[in-house]
Amino acid sequence: MQTFIEVDHYQCPKGNHRMEGDAFLSKKLLPENRVIAVLSDGLGSGVKAGVLSTLTATMAITCVAGDIPIERTAQIINQTLPICSERRIRYATFTIVDIGRNKEVRVLEYDNPPYILMRGGEVVEVPKSHVRLPARYGRKNRIYVSEFVACPGDRIVVFSDGVVQSGMGTAAMPLGWGMEGVKSFLREVVGREYTLSARELAHTLVQKSLWNDALEAKDDITCGVMYFRNPRRTLVLTGPPFAPERDKELVSIFSSYKGKKIICGGTTATIVARELKKKVRVCLKNLDPEVPPPSEMEGADLVTEGILTLGKAAEFLTREVQRPVSTSSGKNAAHLLVEHLLNSDIVDFVVGTRINEAHQDPSMPMELEIRRNIVKRIAHLLEERYLKEVNIQFI
Repeated sequence: MQTFIEVDHYQCPKGNHRMEGDAFLSKKLLPENRVIAVLSDGLGSGVKAGVLSTLTATMAITCVAGDIPIERTAQIINQTLPICSERRIRYATFTIVDIGRNKEVRVLEYDNPPYILMRGGEVVEVPKSHVRLPARYGRKNRIYVSEFVACPGDRIVVFSDGVVQSGMGTAAMPLGWGMEGVKSFLREVVGREYTLSARELAHTLVQKSLWNDALEAKDDITCGVMYFRNPRRTLVLTGPPFAPERDKELVSIFSSYKGKKIICGGTTATIVARELKKKVRVCLKNLDPEVPPPSEMEGADLVTEGILTLGKAAEFLTREVQRPVSTSSGKNAAHLLVEHLLNSDIVDFVVGTRINEAHQDPSMPMELEIRRNIVKRIAHLLEERYLKEVNIQFI
């Protein structure tokens, strides 16, 4: 079966800061079937650290995507970054992960905690070489480089020093959590739930680090995970077919699909329920004034209203706020839809093209776009920002 590379991260800023001093960026190059991810840790915390770490991560992704050799990329960043006049260290550290077409992985590390490769629930040590960079202000610099071929089920875990230093000064961890503590925790978590997603694992590690700090981070905490797994698929049906004669075709797609199934739209749900002789029941818990409540139907993982819910989901994806990994309690239909989409690797949209006159009403809000445009917007966000594979079929 095809191996999909799920990439995701989670962050927590230091103390009461609103902006993280770390940056995690990722990019998928479709023609080359290549994935690049960068974690950069800015010196200190707050806006200044965040700007420099984002600059570093952006430079790294741009250089590696432009096929500049990874060692040369490190030299460019090394020569560009300013150095603190007092501490004689650079304002940002970085870890670059470059995954090629055949799952060949190259990792370049500069002053970040070493990455962890998990295989079969165990930590695998990868041999590393080093490249010396030109010394600045009398300080020697080394970039560590490692290479390996990933296997299905592998996880590459990268994190900032806010993870390994969490808990420092406490009675239980006077010197901080440390690398061995992190490795032991990862073995325990993955051993307990081997199919844990990259998103969930990153969230779990950050929350544990925050717990070590008594729920007030002493430094910015960031974790990024790249997980080589069998793809998780989700089908989203939205809108009735252009011709009523194609209703059975729509239902056939729904019935035969292997993966999670979501219906967005009252008319679409009515068609599926009618053809399959199922009942649709509206859920009246956690009512939200902005989004109609979800419904339940046997055989569907989620049933929602159409345009309003899709529009709100697109808004959530655009904002790219921290996404909690929790139960569905307290979440509206758009939140639930986004959760399903982000927990999937391949999303298949089947979009009906029958015109709904209500959506052409000039008295409706301007942002109420027609269904196909909202779906295209969601697809673009999932592909570009969340590195998902998206297919759209119009019917």
